[in-house]
Amino acid sequence: MITPSKINTFTFFKLPSCWWTGVRVKEIDKQSCVVGVKHRWFNQNPFKSMYFAVQAMAAELSTGALVMSYIQESNAKVSMLVANNNATFTKKATGKITFTCNDGLKIKEAIEKTVETGEGQTVWMQAQGLNEDGVQVSLFNFEWTVKRK
Repeated sequence: MITPSKINTFTFFKLPSCWWTGVRVKEIDKQSCVVGVKHRWFNQNPFKSMYFAVQAMAAELSTGALVMSYIQESNAKVSMLVANNNATFTKKATGKITFTCNDGLKIKEAIEKTVETGEGQTVWMQAQGLNEDGVQVSLFNFEWTVKRK
């Protein structure tokens, strides 16, 4: 079973830039994943807000952790890859930013279908970034592709 602790350990060894910038999984269940990151000197841009790439890492992790979770649950060899993404930035990201993806069931269906048929599947997953006041700072969409190996 995938837990926040296991994913955060994974980022330390396999995605060190993600870990060093402070991106951490806070919660994960069948439907959603919550990832947090705090604006600090280390991850800021020249405008004293969080660098967009740090936001992208946190947003992608909130979607990708769900993909990894369902691949593990399937007990099949399934590859995963981001094929496309887009983002909208609506407010300066300062303080603690929380990215939430609620598309777990969408990726579950795609993985089940690729395991059954062997055909690759694509699914768009969304991660919303909110500041401590609950105001949206960014919105990310990732097109994940999954295929049975």
